[in-house]
Amino acid sequence: MKTIGYAAHSSDAHMVPYHFERRDLRRNDVAIEILYSGVCHSDLHTVNGDWGPQPYPLVPGHEIVGRVIEVGSDVENYNVGDNVAVGCMVDSCQDCDQCHSHEEQFCRNGMTPTYGAPDRISGETTQGGYSKHIIVREEFVLSVPDALDISKAAPILCAGITTYSPLRSWNVTKGSRVGVIGLGGLGHMAVKLAVAMGAEVTVISRSSNKEEEAKAIGAKGILVSKDEDAMDAAASSFDFILDTVPVKHDVSVYTPLLDVDGTLTIVGQVGPMDEFMSWPLIGGRRRVAGSLIGGIKETQEVLDFCAEHNIHPECKIIKPSEINDAFEHLSKGDVAYRFVMDMSQLAEDAA
Repeated sequence: MKTIGYAAHSSDAHMVPYHFERRDLRRNDVAIEILYSGVCHSDLHTVNGDWGPQPYPLVPGHEIVGRVIEVGSDVENYNVGDNVAVGCMVDSCQDCDQCHSHEEQFCRNGMTPTYGAPDRISGETTQGGYSKHIIVREEFVLSVPDALDISKAAPILCAGITTYSPLRSWNVTKGSRVGVIGLGGLGHMAVKLAVAMGAEVTVISRSSNKEEEAKAIGAKGILVSKDEDAMDAAASSFDFILDTVPVKHDVSVYTPLLDVDGTLTIVGQVGPMDEFMSWPLIGGRRRVAGSLIGGIKETQEVLDFCAEHNIHPECKIIKPSEINDAFEHLSKGDVAYRFVMDMSQLAEDAA
């Protein structure tokens, strides 16, 4: 299938129009016309080579919402015209214990990311959602509930599941005292999801500048991490803290905020961290953990949960030709929402 997208050809992260071929439809494949593609900070890190060398040219994008245009002969759950979604992975071995437990992101043989990885069958590099079409095996295609606004649903496929999965894994429920570090693309989704689960949510930030924004989406307020008196007063006051900060930072500032048996889970930063003090962990049987997206079953669950609770990411809709400007904003860290590309404008945009 001939298609068009935006690709990086080197580690300078500059995106340009790119014509390429999608693979032929296999019997268990779903062909999708992409309608909206979310822009994730990890896309910028990846094409920049921050996480290692990349197989350029590379088409990023793992927050994909579209419409089925063709199905393989063995496909059972999707029909032409269905609204569907694709997230951060497009394949796994399907045979190991983790795949059988619906935790494909931890596939013992390695899951296949939506872009920048070898296809398990052909070996060709997977290309992502900054494009007009994509072909994905049925098991990794998700249904988009009718109650969701498809123009705003794409970031649920990454920001949504990345925050939902640890909230579920650490049993956040009614009455849980939850702290969310950072109120960016991940953080604002964490607040919305935790509030819908019945938790008492506080945003932890370096300043109080976003306090009204935090309260507007259900948080009770902001705890300013630079205010030593306020931080001391908040010691042992959280059952769970979700750390969404995407850059290197000192976790030791936050661990004393956990109550006994509390957990701080990192979902933002990937890479080396500052050394942290062990005493707050030992002295309160506290934990620092990590979490990676979620499995396909759980990703469908978060889509359904967002539909049920009318949760949508805060989005700014842009043209595909504006992707380099969006990357510039991401690199500066001055974004209070998720960028989503309207891919209906791609053909004329990139012609």
